[in-house]
Amino acid sequence: MNSRAFTLSLVIAGVAMFMVYSYITGQEAEWVKKYGKSVPVVRAKVDINELELIDDTKVFVDSVPQQFAQPGAFGNIKDIYNTVATVPIKKDEQITSPRVTYPDARTGLSRQVSIGKRAISIQVGPEQSVSNLIKPGDRVDILALVDYAGGRKEFNKVKTILQDVLVLSTGLAVTNTIPMIGVKTQDEIKKLNLNTYTNYNTVSLELNPYDVQKLIYIISAASGRIYLSLRNNDDKQVQRISGTKLFDLLGEDAGEAKTFFQEQKAREQARGAGR
Repeated sequence: MNSRAFTLSLVIAGVAMFMVYSYITGQEAEWVKKYGKSVPVVRAKVDINELELIDDTKVFVDSVPQQFAQPGAFGNIKDIYNTVATVPIKKDEQITSPRVTYPDARTGLSRQVSIGKRAISIQVGPEQSVSNLIKPGDRVDILALVDYAGGRKEFNKVKTILQDVLVLSTGLAVTNTIPMIGVKTQDEIKKLNLNTYTNYNTVSLELNPYDVQKLIYIISAASGRIYLSLRNNDDKQVQRISGTKLFDLLGEDAGEAKTFFQEQKAREQARGAGR
């Protein structure tokens, strides 16, 4: 092998590398001069919904030229631990200070109520709320026992009062995973009782004002015995559901029961006439 040719090729390669390095360095210096040095910014790893809790599973740190960093952009993930998004944030968007806040009155339940709707709470037990497995964001039907005959059981009806009703909260657990006010650190979240969101005795529902009145009336008339039946969130169908009476349950024995009640009524009338 020709040593002089080999040496010459090495020199040429070295010069070429130096020229490339010089070019890249010059371009980088020009880029820095024009757009500024690279700075860290926190970006969204996934789409983040409004009022959703932000943690390190939903964001990542990236580097961008200083001129491309948005005003108020966070540069450290720790700065936004357990904040709440005040607006929807799209994947890859930079997280800026006006877009997040800590849980407080502004992130409370009122922000969850749709315009034109109202929130109302009802008291429930496990047997009325599907073993307390109903959670915020679920949709339910509301049923109650309607007594419109002055205590005569044969005329009582179990009626589906309202259908496809949004559950805003169960106890202190609210839709869109809003955390409890004052919970700001990872350690505080880890210390939360896992039963916080299943140990509840009230459920808040979103209704229009007229349906709120209907619900209050039926609660008063039914002595608070309201039942919630859980439905699939994608099932929006509102059905015509007839009320269920005692005779509907008895089926083929309904005739016998009707005869019994008629005879009982006749005896009561006879006793009343004999007084």
